[in-house]
This record gives sequence, C-alpha cells and structure tokens, in this order.
Amino acid sequence: MDFSLSQEQLELQSLIRKFTKTEILPYMQQWDEEHHFETGVMKKLANLGLMGVCIPERYGGAGMDYNALAIVCGELEYGDTAYRTAVSVHTGLNSMTLLQWGTEEQKQRYLAPQAKGEQIGAFALTEPDAGSDAGSLRTRAVRDGDHYILNGSKIWISLANHADNLLVFATVDPDKKHRAITAFIVERNFPGVTTRPIRGKLGIHGGDTGEVILEDVKVPAANRLGEEGEGFKIAMSALDNGRFTVAAGASGLTRACLDASVKYAHERKTFGVEIGRHQLVQQMIAKMEAGLQTSELLVYRAGWLKNQGVRNTRETSLAKWIASDVAFESASDAVQIHGAYGYSNEYPVERFLRNSKALVIYEGTREIHTIMQAEYVLGYRKDKELNRMLPAWSQEEYVR
Repeated sequence: MDFSLSQEQLELQSLIRKFTKTEILPYMQQWDEEHHFETGVMKKLANLGLMGVCIPERYGGAGMDYNALAIVCGELEYGDTAYRTAVSVHTGLNSMTLLQWGTEEQKQRYLAPQAKGEQIGAFALTEPDAGSDAGSLRTRAVRDGDHYILNGSKIWISLANHADNLLVFATVDPDKKHRAITAFIVERNFPGVTTRPIRGKLGIHGGDTGEVILEDVKVPAANRLGEEGEGFKIAMSALDNGRFTVAAGASGLTRACLDASVKYAHERKTFGVEIGRHQLVQQMIAKMEAGLQTSELLVYRAGWLKNQGVRNTRETSLAKWIASDVAFESASDAVQIHGAYGYSNEYPVERFLRNSKALVIYEGTREIHTIMQAEYVLGYRKDKELNRMLPAWSQEEYVR
C-alpha cells in the first residue's frame, strides 16, 4: 500500500495552501465579523481550474482524481469552513452528481460551465420538516406536458443566494414517500424561484446559507435528472460525495486547531515554563495529532475507493463521522489551551469551534452515521450497486 501523495497531488497541495494563505487567511476574521461571503474567492479558484478539480477534462474540469478534491477541501477549510463548504456543494454535491447521472446534453449545458467556474451549482434537498428524513419531502412536482410545475421550499441551502443552478428534489406522489422523489436542475432565473439568506447562525458567518422558495416554477422535462422516482437514489449518491468533502475539510480544520495550539503552547508561559510542557496540554495536543492522522487515513481510503469506481457509502460515512467528531473535539480543546484568549476573536480558535459544530450536523448528523455504522456491522444494512456509479478515475483519460 502506497500512502504517499503523487507529484501532481503535492503540487496541487502547495498551490492551494499558498492560495489559502494569501487569499483567505488575511481577510477571514473581517469577513466572519461582517457575515460576508467573498465571491471573488470562488472566481480565483475557477481561474486556477479548481472548481472542477475532479471533473474530466472533456467537461471542462481539471481531470484529477477524487483524492485531489480531498486535498483542495482540506486546505480550504484550514482557511475557513465557508469556502470548503462552497466547493463541497458546487463540486461534490452538484457537479459530481451531474457527472454521475446527467445526460450528455445536461453535462454539456450545466456541468461544463460549472466545472470551469463560469456558473455556480447548489444542492437543494433539506426542507423545514425534512432533514435526516429525506423521504418525507413536501416540495411537489406535477407533470404538465413537457414541463413539471414545482412548488415548495428548501432551507439551509449553501450557496442559495449565489448559485446559478440548483439541484432540487421534489416528490411526484407524496403517498409513495422516497419512491416518488425526483431530481430536477432548476435555474435561478426560472420564474417563481426566490431565495433569501438565513441570519443568526452560530458559525460559518462567512458563508452563504439560505432558503429557496419555489412558486409554480415551470421546469422543462429535459431538466429532470434521471427518471421519475430515482431522486432518492440520486440524493444518496450525491451525499456519498458531499460527505467525502466534509470529512476532508474536517481534517483541514483539525490541522488548523493543532497548528494554532502548538504555536500558542510555545508562546504562552505559566509557572515559569511554556504551557506545552504541562502534561494536560500535551494530552490535548496528542489527541489532536492522533485524530488528524486517523481522519486523513479514512478520507484517503474513501477517495481510493471512489477512484476505483467502487461504492463507498459505508467507508465515506465512517470518514465523515470520525473526522467531524475529531474536528469538533479539537476545536474545543484548542479553545481550552488558549484559555480566556480562546474565548475571544483575538485568536482564530473561537471561530474554529463555532464552525466545527456544523460539521457534526449537516451531511448526515453524528447520530445518523452512528446508526449506519452499527447497522452495517449487525448486517441490517447492505448497499446495492447503483445503476450509475461515478466513473473510475483513469490516468490515461483524466490527467493532462
């Protein structure tokens, strides 16, 4: 087993690490205080070819493998969760789903401009009364000739107020629950689509989170993704990709907590010595290091399976659960190490703690992933191969 990054991946890591250091970190505290999402960051990522890092070149992407996406997400979250979330949603939840399920016409019309960063994609599944229970969606889609009429609302949608295209999930028959859920590509400029930001969040103040309202939105049948009733399957496959990016990002947040804590442990002195000499501080730092190494191994294992074109729901769920928990615990310990200063925004660790709470909630709560892992072990849950898997990564086809 080879655990080393390829030369191409090392170059990518260096590129995105430098980008985060120069384009995000110097401004992040101000953006966080002002609740400002800087769209210029995404434009600059697009200029570097990183909005479609794992999308094949024939669709405008960079043609790198799925662990390259993990590297990008980890480095972005080191800067702030807001910009990793943007890439998670645009690339992981939307674009990779179009790659997996879209027709060639849909890929050319929507995937290609998104992979180039010319358009932004979002993912609209969650509703006010349907979060973890995705089979209980109330947004309705009614067939009307060669169109569908969509009515309903979505909430907690990242990039809601900036996305050009939204992947919307609706039911064509509420009585059939998850068997009637259907996916649609909805353009922002379709009449009847409105969005509004969500205020008062605990964390990710620098991110765009909003509500999407659909009122008699006329969507061409050609914009249906997959067949009627395949939407639940499509959503779950999308979550395999989204959860992968969250896990990768969580590893980056843990590394940020560790670096900040090590720096402060050398700077701060109590009882005549650096606080890094105190065993309880060492214990917290050691736990961060162990958690970081564990998280990264789980993430890259899931990415390797994606590269082989193998279903990875179980492995990705485990990576998301563990990496998110590690990030949350590391952020809490980082605040503790910083003491009273950790409770103020003079140091970034208070922002890390606020942001880290979202990781254990979205893309499947900690509790959902706990149940999933137990059911796999007990034999109650078994995954069937999807009829349309993500294409296995091919060096000959994808790499320049």
